[in-house]
Amino acid sequence: MTSGQKRWIGIDIGGTKVAAAVVTSDGDVIDTVRAATPTAGREAVLGTATALVNRLRANHTVAGIGVGAPGIIDRVRGRVVFASDILSGWSGAEVRGELEAHSGLPVTVDNDVRAMAHGENMIGAGRGRTSALFVSIGTGIGGALTVGGQLYHGAHGTAGELAHLLVPVSGAIGCGCGRTDHLEAVASGPAMAAEYAARAGVPTQPLQAVVALMHSGDPIARAVVADAGTLLGRVLAGVATAFDPEVIVIGGGAAQIGADLLSPLTSAFRVEAMGPIAETAILPARLGTDAPLVGAALLAAATRIEVTP
Repeated sequence: MTSGQKRWIGIDIGGTKVAAAVVTSDGDVIDTVRAATPTAGREAVLGTATALVNRLRANHTVAGIGVGAPGIIDRVRGRVVFASDILSGWSGAEVRGELEAHSGLPVTVDNDVRAMAHGENMIGAGRGRTSALFVSIGTGIGGALTVGGQLYHGAHGTAGELAHLLVPVSGAIGCGCGRTDHLEAVASGPAMAAEYAARAGVPTQPLQAVVALMHSGDPIARAVVADAGTLLGRVLAGVATAFDPEVIVIGGGAAQIGADLLSPLTSAFRVEAMGPIAETAILPARLGTDAPLVGAALLAAATRIEVTP
């Protein structure tokens, strides 16, 4: 990194945490701060994001802010058009307006998984690919598409979304929209944790505790993770057949489980996908959980001028 290189702040707003990082033009993360996502509504969430920005700006000079936010985003206005209940009262959040008012900096907003996809597309596992399907497994399930190196949003901003795809099983908890027969209700991090509790007859624990039990040899925990991976692989086989991406990139917090989740996912995909689709490369996100932070910052670097209303 050169001393004169500009820096941006990338923000990742999630169901359990809000993270912010100072990122260079080359995608290097040089400082990161995090806080638990408030449950008191969108004003509290945006207040937390603002506080993280202020902490970073105390030590860094930045040119602007990029935000990866859950929901369908009006990218021109930086507003959440629609969101499920993963964040209480999130629909209608004026993300850009609030953060610009408090920071005095230009703010770019896009969907959180599209921010992840942009980061991976620029400097990660999707770099140089003609097309890619990005999958985020975390508090929810998200997806995004890139074609020719560019994010593809679709007519209504939902291209690549996976959370609400119907599945042939019922989850132990509801999807963010409330239905139990959606992919998010079965294969997200909280869904795996709830499924373990239901099978083992114990109170629900955080996913990290379930993963620790799996590593200690708990057969129920291992089966829950493997079943979630298998279902994800089957669903992705259908999605890949429809969109025919060059690669599929898997990221998000729950994806950090690693091979115990990704191996059954890949095996099921190879069995279910048709013909040459079965050979589609399935890659872990190279940037890990930093992907949405890096992507949001790089979106701000690329689009901060074009998003003025």
